[in-house]
Amino acid sequence: MHTFLFSLIFSTVFVLLNFYIYKRLILKLDLKQHTKRLLNIFLVVNFFGVIGYLIARYYIGLPNWLYFLLSLPIGVLFLLFCTTIIYDISRVILSKFPMPLGRRKFLKKSLDVSSLVLAGSLSARALYEAKCVEIENVTIQIKNLQQPYTIVQLSDIHIGGLIDVEFIKDIVRKVNLLSPDLVVITGDLVDTNIAYAKDALEELKNLQSNYGTYFILGNHEYFHEIEKIITSVKSLGIRVLENENVYIGEDKKGFNLAGVYDVFGYRTKTYIPDLEKALLNKVENTPTVLLAHQPRYIYEVLNGVDLMLSGHTHGGQLYPFRFLVSILQPYIDGLHQHNERLQIYVNKGTGFWGPPMRLGASSEITKIQLKPEK
Repeated sequence: MHTFLFSLIFSTVFVLLNFYIYKRLILKLDLKQHTKRLLNIFLVVNFFGVIGYLIARYYIGLPNWLYFLLSLPIGVLFLLFCTTIIYDISRVILSKFPMPLGRRKFLKKSLDVSSLVLAGSLSARALYEAKCVEIENVTIQIKNLQQPYTIVQLSDIHIGGLIDVEFIKDIVRKVNLLSPDLVVITGDLVDTNIAYAKDALEELKNLQSNYGTYFILGNHEYFHEIEKIITSVKSLGIRVLENENVYIGEDKKGFNLAGVYDVFGYRTKTYIPDLEKALLNKVENTPTVLLAHQPRYIYEVLNGVDLMLSGHTHGGQLYPFRFLVSILQPYIDGLHQHNERLQIYVNKGTGFWGPPMRLGASSEITKIQLKPEK
């Protein structure tokens, strides 16, 4: 039911985006009718690509080359929509200035061409950025920590479709080169039927660290038979933190690592986050690191936590989305001091959702150096 409603809303949004692009860009371009007709066909084909993507992601297993083609229209149409907004504003401004007819036609023609070039350039750049998974090095000082630890954080991998076995192999190789004390995966690991994700998940067995790998649920796990995902991840030797905590390190020289379910559980009324339960029986007088998928969960953290690690936002993934994400989330990416005690780090996502595109928000593997406060 959730998948159907999401697909319906998603499709409706793209119908509206297409309509706006048609009315405010294509109809306004000073181009031959044949060229406009081709652009209209391009819009229609792209829209059906979006529909094909939704069907393929949730119901059909397709070869990667076809899945790649179906995933592109989401990003292309969104960037074309953003370009249309810029074009629309620029065209209105241009119309307000008095000038000779010849100059007005020249400037209008230049605006038309540059807008189409901009949309194409942004799409190409976004495709390129999605290929580059960067290592983000972060140093965080923690009060009462007795010795340094290295945590590698992965988040929002979204296994399914283009996030396949080879992608995970490459991520595992990069993580192991960082020689972490532990690896944490802060949600949205699986984003397809578990049957399609098993081979890629198996590669996570090869993650190497001193204290193991830990995982919490993200909102997308709730869409795909959450119980089976939890069972599959546990079978890999990965510890799933379900409103609970573990102690990392030597006695009195380590820290508590706690994890909660995602806030999406409030809507489904299953797998509901419970911080009080997650912190039960933690070792006192030592720091606590909390794994919570969405940054907005920080509003529920009143005390007892020194550092919260989150994901979910993708850093906006395609830059204009950053402004929409900021409406719902207090932090989009990076390290922030939330209050006198509590810090939060938000990972921009190791994979991507939807199109294999990122713009101004590169994928990341986060190497976090926890150090005693000076």
